[in-house]
Formats: sequence, structure tokens, C-alpha cells
Amino acid sequence: MSQKKKRSLGTFGILICVLLLVAAASLLVAGKPYVDADGVEQVVNGATIHDVLMAPINGFHDAGDVIGFVFCLGAFLAIVNKTGALETGIHALVKKLHGKELVLIPILMFIFSVGGTTYGMCEETVGFYILLASTMLAAGMDPMVGAAVVLLGAGVGVLGSTINPFATGAAVAGAASMGVDVNMGKVYILGIILWLGSYAIATLFVMNYAKKVLHNKGSILTQDQLNECKAAYGGADELDDNVKMTGKQKAVLWIFAFTFVIMIMGFIPWMDLLGEDKGLAIFGWSEFLTGNPFGWWWFDDAATWFVLMGLLIGVIGMEDKSEMSKTVIAGVGDMVSVNLVIALARATSVLMATTGLGNWLVEASVTALSNSGMSAPVFGFLDYLLHLGLSFLVPSSSGLAGLSSPIVSPIVAGMNWSVETSIMILVAANGLINLFTPTCGAIMGGLALARIPWATWVKWAWKVILAIGIFAAVVLVGGMILL
Repeated sequence: MSQKKKRSLGTFGILICVLLLVAAASLLVAGKPYVDADGVEQVVNGATIHDVLMAPINGFHDAGDVIGFVFCLGAFLAIVNKTGALETGIHALVKKLHGKELVLIPILMFIFSVGGTTYGMCEETVGFYILLASTMLAAGMDPMVGAAVVLLGAGVGVLGSTINPFATGAAVAGAASMGVDVNMGKVYILGIILWLGSYAIATLFVMNYAKKVLHNKGSILTQDQLNECKAAYGGADELDDNVKMTGKQKAVLWIFAFTFVIMIMGFIPWMDLLGEDKGLAIFGWSEFLTGNPFGWWWFDDAATWFVLMGLLIGVIGMEDKSEMSKTVIAGVGDMVSVNLVIALARATSVLMATTGLGNWLVEASVTALSNSGMSAPVFGFLDYLLHLGLSFLVPSSSGLAGLSSPIVSPIVAGMNWSVETSIMILVAANGLINLFTPTCGAIMGGLALARIPWATWVKWAWKVILAIGIFAAVVLVGGMILL
């Protein structure tokens, strides 16, 4: 007797449901007042049918820079794959690490976490998902390990942001705008504790799962999903042991690595970290590449960089140069579904901005909590829970900080509680939610690249996310008591 195939809601279905829930919520609170970023009083507008229908299209416009970046990344990866250098290089690395494959996990996760805590590494990790997923698959593990190395690695760094200008920097600026002084030393201490503690929890979890897969004790991915991943990655796990890298392939891999290093350097906000004068003195020379020096790069700059390096790799590594245009078109085509996911994820944020729902929710909930007259540790814990919910609707760390910090910080300072802890509550809560929220285009796009369904990610990661969330809550409540 044949069994009925179990149906599950796909990524697009989940995102559409979230969009409809936000639309319904806006109708329920239509007419409620709030103050916008310019200090002007506004009211929430109930989402109309055309608001909902246009949200995905407006999501494309709003995420245009990210979508362009992903298309160019697809073209770049397609050219690299055409040379065969990446497959051969991964196989050579796996052979060299035979029996020591697990060492890659803590090292790579720590590197990603440093990017997270220092400059909020998130969207720029998208290109690493397929690379790490294919590497871990070739090493005898599975793509989930590769995706976790990227997502959890960078994510725990953002959760424990120290000098990240898009999280702690934005929150501190919000407090300063209301005349509240912040002791940055205390912020750094809390950030380091959250960062390293969360890193340890995440690394142990990923290592344990990787060992289980290596010992053939089961992968969370089905065989059909694994086969899809192998096909998408080009079958890197099936290379002949006798295959050796050519001189051209070695050159391609060096350029490949150089490309990602330069991209990361371009995204790091050197002007904020070093000061504009010093930052320009050191990195101003790089302006000739895209018109912006390192520290001022954004996705258009990174996209241009990938196009340039892709063309260079094609000239050096491809045997038939006439195939380059077809390869580029195929690579862009591979990213269509990824970009559809990113646009639909961004549609929710667009709808909240259109209706004013996000602003009202932050203002109303934070004000109600702050005026409740409770003790510092109880306030800290409830504030943490509150910002977990708000972060689902406002996944942008700088966006949430701009809305919340100017409201919370003066109230906390007025109660003589720890403003520094309240800032890190916002940062940590937002970082935790951004380990899984479907409203984050970078997560949805990265998982789509690695061919891992969002529902499968949540099913696999919920335990480690819960453990990190509990750890963060304990640290933050302790900070509210002690600092």
C-alpha cells in the first residue's frame, strides 16, 4: 500500500504567510498614532489590497542592490566552476585534511564570528554558503554543516557585537541623541561575553552534528535533498582521487581567495573604526576600483568587483573563451530563485514601512514596558523578550536601534539602571532572531544557494538557537543587576 506523500509549506509559502499576517496586523491597529524618525506624529494605515500585491514588487526595488550583487555573484561562481578549479581545490583540501576535517569548523566559525562582532557581517556572507556547503559535503559531512558554519558563525558574532557600527554603534548613537551617556567599556565587556559564549555553544553543537554525519549516523537532509545539493554543487564529492590541480587552476583559486578578501575589506567600515581622515589616508587608494574607497563599499561596489574578477578568471582559466558569455548567463539564471526569495522576504519590511506598523509596534510596546514600574532584572528580561518579537518584524539591527534606543535609553537612565545592558539587550535579541527569521533576505538567500529549505534549517537549528537565547538572557539579566 503506497503512503501518501507528506506536504509541507515551502519557503515562498512561508514568506507569503508572513506578509499576509503583517497585513492583517496593520488592519487591526489602523489609526493608532506614533512618532516617526523625523519627530512627526503619524498614524498606522491599514494595508490595502494594492499594498499587499505591490509589496513583493517593491521588495525587488528595496533590495535592488542585494539582488544585483547576487546576480553578479552567480556569474562569478559559474565562471569559477567552469574552470574546474573549485571542485579540484576542494577535493585536494579534503585529501590533505583526511581524518582532520572537523578542524575546519571551529576555525571558520571563529573567522566569521569576528566579522560579525566587528562590522555586522551578514549580507556579504551569501556567497560563502554554497562554497562551504560543497566543501563540507566533499569532506564527508553534509551541506547543513557548511550553512551552519556561515550562518551561526557570523550570527553569534553579530549577537555579541562589540564595535559593530550597525548594531552597537547605531544603538549608542540613538541613546546619545537623547542626551544619555554610555560607558563603552561596559558595552564591550558584555559584547565579548555574549560573542565568545555563543560561539562556544554554536561550535560544540555543529561539531557534534558533523561527527554524527561523518560516522554515518544520519543527516537531517533527505537523500533527495542531498542529491539536489550534489547536482547544484557540481559533484565535488565525486572527483577522481588521481585528479591534480593544473597551474591555471591554482592561479584561479588564488584569484578566487583574493576576490573574497578584498570584498570583505571593502565592507569593513574603516572610517568609523579609524576615523575618516585616517581611514581615507590608508584606504583612499582603492577608490579607483569602484569610485568608493574601502570602508564605503556597498553591494554595487562588491558586484562590480565580482564582475571584474570573474572576467579575469575566465580569461586565465577557461579553455574556450567563447563559452564565457553563455556561462555568465547560466550563472545569473541560477540566482533567479534566490533573488525571488530575497525580494519576497524584503516585501514584509516594505509593507511595515508603508503602513507604519513597525514604528507603532516598537514605540507602543517599548513605552508600555518602560512605564510598568518593575525591578531592573525583571525589566531586563521582559525587554529582551520584547525585542525578540520586535526583531522578527524589524530584522535590521540599525533600523531597530534607530526606533528603540532613543525611547528605552532615557527611561533606563532615569531609573539609574544599566543603559549599557539595555543597549546589548537590543543587539543580542536582534542577533538571535536573525539566526532564523524568514524576514531576513540574507538568510533566505544563503540557504536557497546551499539548497537547504528554511523549514529544515529551523528544524535542525532550534535547539542551539534556544540554548544561545537562554545563555544571552542569563548574561543580560546579570548585566542589569551588576552593571
